[in-house]
Amino acid sequence: MSNYFLKISLLGDGAVGKTSLRERFMGRGFRKEHMMTIGADFAAYDREMVAPSGEQYKTTFQIWDMAGQDTFQSVRSRFFKGSMGALCVFDVTRRDSFLHMTQWIEELWRNNGRGVIPITILGNKADLRDRNSVSAAEAQRYADAISQNTRAKGFEVVYMDTSAKEGLNVENAFDTLGLTIISMLKSGNMRMGG
Repeated sequence: MSNYFLKISLLGDGAVGKTSLRERFMGRGFRKEHMMTIGADFAAYDREMVAPSGEQYKTTFQIWDMAGQDTFQSVRSRFFKGSMGALCVFDVTRRDSFLHMTQWIEELWRNNGRGVIPITILGNKADLRDRNSVSAAEAQRYADAISQNTRAKGFEVVYMDTSAKEGLNVENAFDTLGLTIISMLKSGNMRMGG
């Protein structure tokens, strides 16, 4: 079994559920209330993953949870350094958080020291979706549009509905991103050192 250490970023506007997704992934359950993240917070979590080929990987995710408020933008840039991929999170019930995705992705790609790195876009709080919410089809079209530019780098941008509250696609989101990064490392499209 191969071992990998993956630094990933969780990014998106404040209160979209980034910390809740991380906590749920790490087996800590769901809490309705969280304190606002100041600058960035990180945690490490060990996980075994299995690729579609059947190959197994022991992976340590170092998860950097970025503060979503604009006031932290100046300090946030240094926390992106060395990131190998990101989960880009918006709240399906807050269209503004979806519209800000492009800014977040550009900030990530500008500041990580590697350029264009794998991202997975997550429409969180899918359990609260109503007719005014961002639809999964609209978010998928956005991911497909970004993929037009990332295919040359060796990856497609994946979109998933998630719910930290219900656990919907939480493990799948981290595993999908992790396996994409590992595939890029193995193919030479990314190096461990940056």
